[in-house]
Amino acid sequence: MSMVNTGEGPVGTPPSAVVPSWNAPSDVEHRLYEAKMRGDWPAYFDVLAGTDLFLAVSRQRADAAPDSVFFAPYWNPQTRTQCLAVFTEGMLPAPVPDPVFVAHSLGWYARAWEDADPPFLAVNPGSPCEALLPTTPAHRAVWQQHHDRARSALGACGHSHAHCGRLRALHVGGPLHGPVAHGLACAALLFVKNGELWNSMAYHGTGYHHERYRLKEYWGVTSREDWFRAQERLLNADMVGDVWQFVLGVRHALAREFAGPVALEHWREGAERVLRRSIEAAGEARITAEGVTQGRSVSEAEAESQVAGVRRMIGRIARYEARFRADGLLTEGSFIRTTEAWDYGRASGMARWGLGARFCTLEEAEQAVLRAGRAARSAYRSWDDFSAAYILGRCLHFDEEEFGSWYGDMLDAHRILTTDPASPWLNIPWK
Repeated sequence: MSMVNTGEGPVGTPPSAVVPSWNAPSDVEHRLYEAKMRGDWPAYFDVLAGTDLFLAVSRQRADAAPDSVFFAPYWNPQTRTQCLAVFTEGMLPAPVPDPVFVAHSLGWYARAWEDADPPFLAVNPGSPCEALLPTTPAHRAVWQQHHDRARSALGACGHSHAHCGRLRALHVGGPLHGPVAHGLACAALLFVKNGELWNSMAYHGTGYHHERYRLKEYWGVTSREDWFRAQERLLNADMVGDVWQFVLGVRHALAREFAGPVALEHWREGAERVLRRSIEAAGEARITAEGVTQGRSVSEAEAESQVAGVRRMIGRIARYEARFRADGLLTEGSFIRTTEAWDYGRASGMARWGLGARFCTLEEAEQAVLRAGRAARSAYRSWDDFSAAYILGRCLHFDEEEFGSWYGDMLDAHRILTTDPASPWLNIPWK
């Protein structure tokens, strides 16, 4: 197989007319393997250009110089040279404290390579989809071409988002059934939206640095202690909005009391009565362990403001539910009882984000995932019930009734998870 002039193709296995079976861990390795067996190296490079390539790095170095990358080559007896090993996500080992894995695109490797670096890039060494890629300038120019085409096809999303909006799973190395899989599937809406492997318990995400950045930027988590506090709050549903929970709880109580649907104005009036009684009670004297204490009185203006806010929230939720029914997220006549799903789903994600950032161990992450699954099962009746509640929480937090991507991405993910035969929601019983 001569590919030297075009820069396409590794050394090693020639094309084969017969493709032996291999149970690849994920869709990425499966497509690499098929392309390799066909001898279709342009297709092989297209797959590489649409995914992350992970590099093992000493954790001490990664923490000391997060903006630098250190290559640690190994001796390859096949090429009789030094090679640099990189891995696709399905081939990564379970996370351990050291080393960590950082992720880069094929284009990044094309640009970062220097003359003194190894003469070969080894993709998934030792596996059936292995390829040993020469790293001459001509070959790296081909890598860059594939990378640029992939980015052009994706628009502004970039290489690491090539899988966005897809249901993806680990077929080897990830649970597909049982309690752990159930807990993992509680975050499936978000993982489908991001194009991540929904059942990857041994999670690396998009690399050590990015997982640390994600937790710091969006959650303020920069340490193991921070992660533990955030994880516990999510598992206890302490982050969902108090006003959301209050108004949904009032409606649920009314529905049970009157054994039927609750009209919008009845809901508003009921919530206002409960709120006003609560405000009055807050100012009363109470007997505590410290003695008699006077509660905090609320001014009439503040009370009216709180009542108006509750009435607005009820209208907002009612409009979301109407849209949910029109789009098939809710059946006619059904309603959402609580938004705790918003926290439980994120708790399942937080367990893995903490593992990817090395703020917890694999065992701790798995226990958190199991707790998220148990909490979700105790609060909801079905995957559909859970999904609608999760999406409502996300929309109340982010969407501002724009019904933009905050809603649309979740609606798309919901439809995938409720129709794709490979979906965990169709293969894992709720209870």
